[in-house]
Amino acid sequence: MRVIVVGAGVLGTMHAWHAVERGHEVLHIEREAEARGASVRNFGQVWVSGRAGGEELTTALRARELWEEIGARVPGIGFRATGSLSVVMNEAERAVAEAATRRPDAADRGYALLDAAAAREINPALRGDFLGALWCERDAAVEPRVAQRALKDALLASGRYTFLGGREVRDITDGGAVRDDHGDLHHGDAVLLCTGAWLGGLVRELAPDLPVRRVRLQMMQTDPLGEKLTTSVADADSFRYYPAYASEELDALAAVQRQPPTAAAHKMQLLMVQRADGGLTIGDTHEYETPFGFDVVEDPYTHLTGVVEKILGRPLPTVRRRWAGVYAQCTDTSRVVHRQQVRDGVWLVTGPGGRGMTCSPAIAERTANELDW
Repeated sequence: MRVIVVGAGVLGTMHAWHAVERGHEVLHIEREAEARGASVRNFGQVWVSGRAGGEELTTALRARELWEEIGARVPGIGFRATGSLSVVMNEAERAVAEAATRRPDAADRGYALLDAAAAREINPALRGDFLGALWCERDAAVEPRVAQRALKDALLASGRYTFLGGREVRDITDGGAVRDDHGDLHHGDAVLLCTGAWLGGLVRELAPDLPVRRVRLQMMQTDPLGEKLTTSVADADSFRYYPAYASEELDALAAVQRQPPTAAAHKMQLLMVQRADGGLTIGDTHEYETPFGFDVVEDPYTHLTGVVEKILGRPLPTVRRRWAGVYAQCTDTSRVVHRQQVRDGVWLVTGPGGRGMTCSPAIAERTANELDW
């Protein structure tokens, strides 16, 4: 079988990976020279802790297994089984964390409620003044800026994979003939469209009523910290964002503790991951109403700096990069992904939202299973 994958972000790359793993020939087409969208603009977190119970958690846990397996074969993706600490500052926040440990799937996530001393034993870089933390053993991280490139190199070594960058797909016929903007026609037995936040043009023609929206975020990266941050780190605002923490205790927290104005205005949480070079990737904001701004604004970065410095108990290293990114999310946010056959032999896979980096290996595996590759 010859599979054509359109889109070289993490979702498209994982579809290519599974096709090659099953012995198929893959042609991978990307409109940029290489991925430039949300797949390289994220935290690189393999984030199990906040996922909704049921299908989403099952998908995330399977993806976590796959990331580790792939990381053993492709060290360049930078897989690390870091775990995470979601830091709590007061009793109301601690109550939400404690409620999470009573979930029936808490053991699957590796949840444990820690006091501050126990949290510092796991991550000594956390020297700030805080009450405790929710530990999630199953969380992990990869290097988002280089993971797709490392996977592509591994795929090329298979001898069954061809990459065509700088080609935008303009038309797809029934039966899987793909025409690019160079006028070249490519034939395949199956076509997978994994175009990320690119929802216009050909995608709109093929799926005009797509139940997917675009979400914009802001993030930043610092110079090296100068010491190891052994886990990913979140703050209690992440409890407001992730469905695993929905509880009476979260409702009580919302009633007694409002987010600071900047965090509320930009729908913020703190997530922080250390990069392989020692720098910290920090975010993020969420913007849902279009048209999105064309620039980044400074207030969220100031807020995040204050939150991080309080947790670390030290000044933040100099910020060297700031950026915005856009991802595609199902309008029904309980759905893990939107998978739709749009023509004979042609499928669109999109809308994983902020779970894309986490869940892409398992999403692609399920596509391969459903198409009986």
